[in-house]
Amino acid sequence: MKALVVDGPGRAAVREVDYPVPGPDEVTVAVKRCGICGTDAHIFQGDFISPYPLVPGHEFAGLVHAVGANVRGFAPGDRVAVDPSLFCGECEFCLSGRGNHCVRWGALGNTVDGAMAEYVRTPVRTVFHLPDAMTFAQGAFIEPVACVVHGMNRLNVRAGQSVLMFGAGSMGQLLTQALAHVGAGELAIVDLSPAKLALARESGATVGYLPHDLDATLGHRKGSSGFDVVIDVTGIPAIIQSEYSYLAPRGTHMQFGVAPTGATVPICPFDIYRMDWRLIGSMAVNHTYRAALQWMEAGRFRVDPLISRVISLAEAPAFFANARNPDIMKVQIAF
Repeated sequence: MKALVVDGPGRAAVREVDYPVPGPDEVTVAVKRCGICGTDAHIFQGDFISPYPLVPGHEFAGLVHAVGANVRGFAPGDRVAVDPSLFCGECEFCLSGRGNHCVRWGALGNTVDGAMAEYVRTPVRTVFHLPDAMTFAQGAFIEPVACVVHGMNRLNVRAGQSVLMFGAGSMGQLLTQALAHVGAGELAIVDLSPAKLALARESGATVGYLPHDLDATLGHRKGSSGFDVVIDVTGIPAIIQSEYSYLAPRGTHMQFGVAPTGATVPICPFDIYRMDWRLIGSMAVNHTYRAALQWMEAGRFRVDPLISRVISLAEAPAFFANARNPDIMKVQIAF
């Protein structure tokens, strides 16, 4: 079968690899759609914790192709989506609802071969039937929405709170929709792309700002007049550092975007103390895939407008190697 293999930082090619035969309690899925995530870009660039060589891809949906011994409830041809999380289920973190900190943490496309391939193997416990009305393209969004569900659970936004978010890519758009649904009051978005800001407004944002306008438009919101919640979806250290100045007393800053490993941001501990700030992270999926599927099946998310481009597997190496258009949001690989 064909798969995109990342051999090391900046090196990727489509190659023939072995078909992943399912073992006991495993399923092999024929991939139909696989989303390209910012984490995949970090893996390609060498800025993530993944080993090499690796087949990336963790946002996907497809058809069951083969089932291993002991598998019940799934048969070849079933339409499915897959939670890429590979938690051990036995450590203290898994047993206390913190599986994303599993001591043996793994994920398809992050620590083992993933879905940028014609076929991918996964434990049956991670497989979910795709609702009949949901397309494979929409099914590939369940994993990103599951990350949003975890982030929303971490934030616990209260009705009417003010929110400032940096980054209006596909994840920022999903967070915008989720924040609007849970009752955020002022919901301001910052991004380089006017097109992305316009879409965020359609999805529930109250206002959008271009970065070069911030001093003129939001300078008065620094310090005690800041926002109750500030969210980073960019992962860019220089932007992250600037965000704390917009955080109100007793405000919460959430690091949602993936920054390069080893990156640092200076912050004054006295400010954290004096301002009663709460600084939190939101790492991937944490037993939230089913909730994301149910949220999407209920029609709470508009994901089709977030798909900027659909490419073939053969086009994927060039896509990773070339600079991205700032107006592009989600790119999916179709099989």
